Amino acid sequence: LLQLEQTSKSSDSSAHMITTARVPADKPVRIAFSLNESPDDASSENFPLAFPELDQQLQPLPPCHDSKESMQVYKQHCKIAEEYHEVKKEIALLEERKKELIARLEQVEKESMDAAQLAKEYAELTEENRTLKLAQTQCVEQLEKLRIQYQKRQGSS
Repeated sequence: LLQLEQTSKSSDSSAHMITTARVPADKPVRIAFSLNESPDDASSENFPLAFPELDQQLQPLPPCHDSKESMQVYKQHCKIAEEYHEVKKEIALLEERKKELIARLEQVEKESMDAAQLAKEYAELTEENRTLKLAQTQCVEQLEKLRIQYQKRQGSS
């Protein structure tokens, strides 16, 4: 692992010194940087070595520290990379929300179809009930007529 160090800017020089040293494996190495636009801190920034969330071809190339334009382009690329990462996170969140809404819509549609099926079944059973009641009434009337006829035969014999 490498540890990056930069010396403070001297009043008449803008040179950076990068030294390497061994860091124990159990110690994490953190590389921090700032994307502030102020020209005073441009020489004291630590630049990230890579943006792991980006594809290789989208990663910013390290700037030429002697070129102000190169530093500006690098800063812009870093900002764009961060914005790209934020947009990707937002897209992932929105896609997850979309899945949740689709699942909820499917559930509501299923419940609606179940309600429609129950309403249809209720109408069919109501009609069957009405038909059975009518048949029962007709059977009761027919039974009463048969009793009367039977009693007339019994009385006439």
